[in-house]
Amino acid sequence: MSDLRVRFAPSPTGYLHIGGARTALFNYLLAKQQGGTYVLRIEDTDVARSTQQSVDAILDAMKWLGFSCDEGPFYQSDRFDLYKQKVEELVQAGKAYRCYCTQEELDAKREAAMQEGRKPKYDGTCRNRTDQPDAPYVIRFKLPDDKEAVTFDDKIKGPITFRLEELDDLIIARTDGTPTYNMVVVIDDAEMGITLVIRGDDHVNNTPRQILLYEAFGYPVPEFAHVPMILGSDKKRLSKRHGATSVMAYQEEGFLPEAMVNYLVRLGWSCGDEEIFSMEDLIEKFSLANVGRAAGVFNPEKLLWLNSHYIKTGDPVRLAGLLKPFLEAKGIATEGGPDLVAVVKSLQERAATMVEMADGAAFYFVDSVVYDEKAQEKFLTPDQKPLFETILAELEKCGEFVEAQLEVAFAKIMEITELKFGKVAQPLRVALTGGTASPSIYEVLQVLGKERSLARISQALQTF
Repeated sequence: MSDLRVRFAPSPTGYLHIGGARTALFNYLLAKQQGGTYVLRIEDTDVARSTQQSVDAILDAMKWLGFSCDEGPFYQSDRFDLYKQKVEELVQAGKAYRCYCTQEELDAKREAAMQEGRKPKYDGTCRNRTDQPDAPYVIRFKLPDDKEAVTFDDKIKGPITFRLEELDDLIIARTDGTPTYNMVVVIDDAEMGITLVIRGDDHVNNTPRQILLYEAFGYPVPEFAHVPMILGSDKKRLSKRHGATSVMAYQEEGFLPEAMVNYLVRLGWSCGDEEIFSMEDLIEKFSLANVGRAAGVFNPEKLLWLNSHYIKTGDPVRLAGLLKPFLEAKGIATEGGPDLVAVVKSLQERAATMVEMADGAAFYFVDSVVYDEKAQEKFLTPDQKPLFETILAELEKCGEFVEAQLEVAFAKIMEITELKFGKVAQPLRVALTGGTASPSIYEVLQVLGKERSLARISQALQTF
């Protein structure tokens, strides 16, 4: 075990999105690699927008991706007493103060500053105020007077400096007494002993304010690593217009968690020219040193390619278990049907998602084949009746539907009908599946089995 302590701290105001999942992954990999501790904290201080449904969605997504935490989940809503105590500590120490400025007054100050070409920040009106009128107030953190700048060495971006003249006295508690984000995140990270904060680079501007709060409390300051944002193909921030941004939406669309993990890690991290990584590979090879500083561009086609790879190389037994609910969602019952593992094996090379596999597998489980209209018009015509009668007769002679015996039967069918393999297989494919695209005809026959196959051929003969 190492002293490394990292955390993932989502807000339960919605689903776990792609960017959050990547941040969770980077934290998880580093903790596992270094024998550190991975903490999960639910930042639910926004009581109006936080929901249990969102908490459940985040936890479900973490479980699906395989990011097990070592500690937690902890909930900020359980820690309000601690936050209020810490706010009061700063007030008593003269490091924070009550601000009675109304929103209208603040808006006017901001407007005046902008018109005069100054930075629109709080001007410190209440900084040295000693009276305590009976009026609503916020608590502001007092920027130290003896410091000109805050510098930190970002583990991804390198040294970053913020001059204090660019900052203002931060609100750390609202008028209703609830603490603000920058305040609670510092207290939580410090009290939980977090040594490295890995998060999105939209938090870079919060970091100098948080460092000042760490120092005001006398807490040790952790290291920081800010991960570049993820952009859509148009180089704008990833949003719903680029496709699904919810991790679990991809699960519903038939993506495998290992494909999503593999894809997420490559959105900003590289290891030579390698593209395919198992979780074990990533735990061994991941490092912040190889996380790029440029934004990652989300490419749905690349994710689809990875998913196809993992389906092709996946364990058919596991995939059969994953396929079943997708079939059930289509109203297809698998009990009493062909062996699901055999079904998967016949479709692994053809399906890019589990939804595609379910679509491709549907014909295996129908009681009566529904023919594609164009396929029926082309291949199930009266002149094909002798062919189907020959097929039925020869396949009935097969003891088992195994490839060797099927090859013998098809050789005999081609000899009798004087037709090439394709001229036999394609009409038979329509009879067995309803369409012109399917796994190989031998695979279809073997998966359906003798009884079902002969029944479908008989059904086709009845159409003539």
